[in-house]
Amino acid sequence: MAWILRAILGAGSAALLYLAWPVAAGALEAQKADSVVFELRTRQPLKLPAVLAALQALDRAVEADPVAGRRLKRAELLAGAALAANLPVSSEQRTAWLKKAESDLEFGLTNDPARGIAWAQLASVRQALYGASAKVVAALLMSIETAPMLNTLWPPRLQLILDNWRFFTPEERERIVSHVAATWRLSSDRRWFADAIHSPIDELFLRHALADDQNAWDELQKLIMNAKKK
Repeated sequence: MAWILRAILGAGSAALLYLAWPVAAGALEAQKADSVVFELRTRQPLKLPAVLAALQALDRAVEADPVAGRRLKRAELLAGAALAANLPVSSEQRTAWLKKAESDLEFGLTNDPARGIAWAQLASVRQALYGASAKVVAALLMSIETAPMLNTLWPPRLQLILDNWRFFTPEERERIVSHVAATWRLSSDRRWFADAIHSPIDELFLRHALADDQNAWDELQKLIMNAKKK
């Protein structure tokens, strides 16, 4: 009986090693992209050779272990590289990267939907690919629902809201106005509200969102005037 038990344990260990190897291999490959992803997140200039090497490593990581987290990480770098103006790549390459990022984000969010940052990334990718649309709004609303108070996300969110306002339903507009007003109240530095204004309609939206606070109107006007002086 002892040898049977040892054989079973040996078979179990071999099976565990077989199952665990793709996860370990994927993690090792994904780590090779960490430095470039860090540069992207800290807004440092990206270098094309390093970006290409990092994307190749993430491709191998996804091939070894195609889970949501791996594809979301690759999507982040793909989108960041596609939208980095300093990288010397063609518009066709940028579009290809954005489409691959969209596919990764859709897969990753289907399997792990509680990721407000990734939903915001999907909204930005769709905006870059197709322009303002209901598809951008759908991803943007999911970002707000899953991470409503993540302040660092609100400057890009506000820009997407203003660009896509006509695609919101009346009910969605009410929700958005409420969120924008709450974000204003919770923000210690509100200059980014004025930075998002690029047209009289943008300003009208913000004044509407802050309609219940006369002091907010006055502060917004000062912020707009200061932004124009830059």
